[in-house]
Amino acid sequence: MSQMLALVIVIAILFIGDLVSTRTKAWIPSVFVSAVLFLIGYWTFFPQDIVATAGVPPVVATMMIYLLITNMGTLLSIQQLKEQWKTILISLAGILGIIAALFGIGTFLFGVETIIVAIPPLVGGIVSALIMSEGAANAGLTTLSVFAIVIYVMQGFAGYPLTSIALKKEGKMLLEKFRKGELASTGQASTSSEEVEELKMFRKMPKQYNTEYFKFFRLALVGFLAYLVSTLLAPIVTVSPYVLCLLFGIIAKSVGFLERHVLQKANGFGLCVMVLMLFVFDGLKTATPSMIVDILYPLIGTIILGVIGMYIFSFIIGKMLKVSKNMAFAISLTALYGFPADYIITNEVINSLTHDEKERKALTDHMLAPMLVGGFISVTIVSVILAGIFVGFL
Repeated sequence: MSQMLALVIVIAILFIGDLVSTRTKAWIPSVFVSAVLFLIGYWTFFPQDIVATAGVPPVVATMMIYLLITNMGTLLSIQQLKEQWKTILISLAGILGIIAALFGIGTFLFGVETIIVAIPPLVGGIVSALIMSEGAANAGLTTLSVFAIVIYVMQGFAGYPLTSIALKKEGKMLLEKFRKGELASTGQASTSSEEVEELKMFRKMPKQYNTEYFKFFRLALVGFLAYLVSTLLAPIVTVSPYVLCLLFGIIAKSVGFLERHVLQKANGFGLCVMVLMLFVFDGLKTATPSMIVDILYPLIGTIILGVIGMYIFSFIIGKMLKVSKNMAFAISLTALYGFPADYIITNEVINSLTHDEKERKALTDHMLAPMLVGGFISVTIVSVILAGIFVGFL
């Protein structure tokens, strides 16, 4: 198979996934559709190295992971996190609920290694799934390597409908209060908007020199420093370079070395995500029909246990912080999908509840910011840290 034909096929699969997700308003996740199509391809006519043939060998995917995680760090707004401290505690409690339920019950049902591989993808997204998949593959655990990808693909089926139900209940309660004059607009939705950024370290540099290459250079340099520190620490303590990329990205943004959304501003974000998604689905090439059947039981079991643990812990912390159980549960559920699904689902729920502009603004002010921050904390930060820790146990 030629490179360009392979490229056309794999990108077509990603497009079909997006198309189905858009048509079904994200009720059928794009990653699920793409994963099914890749599996069918591998079981029929795809060569095993179709992704590498298309131009995405592992070394290229690794480069993209460094750039993407460092870019994630630049998204952190300290002011936003200060305003949403209750949301942060609820999100962390939901993650603790997943860990407690899976380690407390799941280890007896599925084994310790399965639970170690399952937790980071379950509380995160593509990056944590990739870290655990690679870690399991390197440890010779082929089935669990596929399991890490499949759990990432499937968890949205639990997260999307449950979040929609919880937010609709919360929205109806808020609307009732608003119509009685008991709910005021908070203005919190503005926290989701981009702030005007200034590169403090380059404020005297003419803007025309801040080219796309310069943005990529600074991003790569921060990623390299993270890798270097990880290597230097290796004889003393094992710290994943991906975790350090996240930390260094936060630091670089706060000192003015990197701007917020630097990868997007360098016009490289879409390409990086596409490469990473193809590399994720490349992990399915070793999945046989019998292997999929074997992991079905732990897949369903871990997701159900995780959601139950999440609900119990978010309910308890919500009571303590005087946050409704529906809002607390919705915030904790963002761990199962993150951005942009948290934004899309919240807006779709709001639009389904009312067409009045003032009512929609009130609901947006009270619901959108917590959902965005919840997804950021769990998927962007905690899941990567957990993956960096848990991969060392395999």
